[in-house]
Amino acid sequence: MLRFILNRLLQAIPTIWVIITLTFFLIMNAPGDPFSEDREMREETRQQLEEYYGLDKPLLTQYFIYLKKLATFDFGLSFKQEGREVNEIIAESFPVSLELGLLALTIALLIGIPSGIIAAAKKNTGLDYAPMSFAMIGICMPTFVIGPILGLVFGIWLGWFNVAGWFSFQDRILPALTLGLAYAAYIARLTRSGMLETMGLDYIRTARAKGLEEKTVVLKHALRGGIMPVVSYLGPALAGMISGSFVVETVFQIPGLGRYFIDAALNRDYTMILGTTIFYATLIILANLLVDICQTLLDPRIRKG
Repeated sequence: MLRFILNRLLQAIPTIWVIITLTFFLIMNAPGDPFSEDREMREETRQQLEEYYGLDKPLLTQYFIYLKKLATFDFGLSFKQEGREVNEIIAESFPVSLELGLLALTIALLIGIPSGIIAAAKKNTGLDYAPMSFAMIGICMPTFVIGPILGLVFGIWLGWFNVAGWFSFQDRILPALTLGLAYAAYIARLTRSGMLETMGLDYIRTARAKGLEEKTVVLKHALRGGIMPVVSYLGPALAGMISGSFVVETVFQIPGLGRYFIDAALNRDYTMILGTTIFYATLIILANLLVDICQTLLDPRIRKG
């Protein structure tokens, strides 16, 4: 297992380097710069700012300087958040995005897995069609549609939850539900397809031939194999919930990392864009590594190397 993990980590190094390199040169060659303002800036002031942030040096020199800083896990100063380091901003805002992502994942699993199991066990019945129809609706409706609807109904009309802020547990319900519903739809469909495939295998027919109850066959024997597609999906799902939650964070005014990422892109905050991109890329790689480990524990035959 240790060799397996080390191999995955070694494979991640060139991937992260490629992401750093592509992101650096793309943003540096994008139109505009961090000092473009609505009003005209004096040329002397611009030159001073470029010198302060090292933008007056050749592009390759800037690149290698940035790589040297990364070696010490220093993402540099934000161009727009005056006097603040990118590391500080990530450390402050990421726990919020992480909490939101974990809550959303919990909701997605609690809704998606039981729905998929029931749909597979009751194939071609109302208990199959109903959850799969809702799952299709959840897949088709984006979070920027679901969020305002939930906020309007449960926040404004019924007054059950707050529609903005991140202060109490109540503030977490609507954002987590908004983010979790879309992923619950995918998980339900993956669970159903995985269960149907597993329930057609010989060992499941053998279990039924032995006279085991259908509940035991489904939950004890079929579920372990049928859940594998969901396990494979969990890594990208969790990473997607955390890194792609900027819409939900904007709708519900949540001080997470996603909002800083969007603001950085709009404001050409080079160091913030690079820092969040590298951070998210590393997070996705680690999430996929965790999924590989879980898959190996569930089915050692898939272990490679």
